[in-house]
Amino acid sequence: MKAIVIGAGIGGLGASIRLANLGYEVTVFEANNHVGGKMNNLQLGDWRFDMGPSVFTGPEYIQELFELCGEDFTSFHYKKLANSFTYFFPDGQHFKLPANEVDLIATFERELGEDPKVIRKYLKKSGDNYKAIAPLFIETSLHRWKGLINKKLVKALSRLSKYKLNSTMNVENEATFKNPKTVQLFNRYATYNGSDPYKTPAMLNMIQHLEMNEGVYLPEKGMVNIAHTLRGLAERQGVTFRFQEKVTAINIQNDTIQNVTTAQGEYSADVIVSNMDVAFTYEKLMPLAYRPIKTLQQEKSSSAMVFYWGIRKKFDQLGVHNMLFSPDYKSEFNALFDEHVLQSDPSIYINITSKSIPTDAPPDGENWFVMINVTINNGQDWEEYRKQAREKIIQVINRTLTTSIVDYIEQEFVMDPVFIEETYSGKAGSIYGNSSNNTYAAFNRHPNFSNKIKGLYFAGVTVHPGGGIPLALNSAKIAVECLKQDTKREKRS
Repeated sequence: MKAIVIGAGIGGLGASIRLANLGYEVTVFEANNHVGGKMNNLQLGDWRFDMGPSVFTGPEYIQELFELCGEDFTSFHYKKLANSFTYFFPDGQHFKLPANEVDLIATFERELGEDPKVIRKYLKKSGDNYKAIAPLFIETSLHRWKGLINKKLVKALSRLSKYKLNSTMNVENEATFKNPKTVQLFNRYATYNGSDPYKTPAMLNMIQHLEMNEGVYLPEKGMVNIAHTLRGLAERQGVTFRFQEKVTAINIQNDTIQNVTTAQGEYSADVIVSNMDVAFTYEKLMPLAYRPIKTLQQEKSSSAMVFYWGIRKKFDQLGVHNMLFSPDYKSEFNALFDEHVLQSDPSIYINITSKSIPTDAPPDGENWFVMINVTINNGQDWEEYRKQAREKIIQVINRTLTTSIVDYIEQEFVMDPVFIEETYSGKAGSIYGNSSNNTYAAFNRHPNFSNKIKGLYFAGVTVHPGGGIPLALNSAKIAVECLKQDTKREKRS
């Protein structure tokens, strides 16, 4: 039996490993010359950068793949960071948030005046919610009810009142914490799936569980090593990769997949898993096939603009992960999702892997991944946007760090929504497909299988369960589990 995976992103890599483990002859087609999708590598002179995802949580989901293949997970080298983030606020206050629970809670009390009991209760609830929901809403298809009806569903439903389904992340955080800075800090987790905390359901406050309760990690060779490691695991399972061979069509007959077309020819398959943006899978690869219009027309997630700067200086006040908050968070999200413009004073995320991996920058320098959230591509003048964004970012950094950062920038590359759309096939530059800006967003994501086309499945951040490395890996697991169910059903019939 032959399986084709379209796209070598994290979801595609996970799917290829699982399919090969089932005995399929697996071929992965990738339009670019590397694995990982947005998890890419950039070299600018003496500076190395991870281009895409930068926060690594949930290593157990990678370990699961190793164990599935009977391999030793200790061959994958990574370490837990002592601090998750360093936070900077407009009034000059800044502090590091330790990974250790006791120190973390003490920091909230010392820096933000929060009651330790309140913080401890909040973190416990987010952890309990995650552990109750994950087996059903993250690790299982929401679109096949037979698989949901079990003891785990009863346990999840018993906590229904704690999920605050009719509230938003911001409303729950404002009701819980007395310091607006704490509210802002916890609200930011909505951006982990490209959403608005003032619209996103309060249930998604559990997003911070993996980071706050479990910790933030970093592979010893950078985030890109996750993709390289999974590629190696896939190849040892017999998976074939065809790079720079873009799939241009999925061919269907009698509502059943037949083959895919590339510039090199046609390749038959019994199973196809698309790791491509689900909207583009329909629009570009199957333009004449049935498409779930209502699902695909939902509001898109935000995009990003990233400046990769080779900095010829060291800044001791910064850590691996840094957040420079804007003074008006709500206006920032209004600009993103309602006005679709560049925010006047954006929050800025700075990732510096050379703090932990010295070889990523010269001895007297640092590799800065400087990101702001931006609206998706609707035909804006992105050249002008890049210019404006750069000026705003420099102003905020200079003000926050009391420096003149342009004096130290020796290398520069910029990624924007147009680049994301053209390079990684993210529709309109969206990073996560649909946003989560409504109560039923989790249920409205595209399923990991096609209801109309036999043999077609979906993995990646644009389908269930959503964005981030842990969820992308789970999307692959769910897609292959759905395939196994379908195969059993066919054998019985």
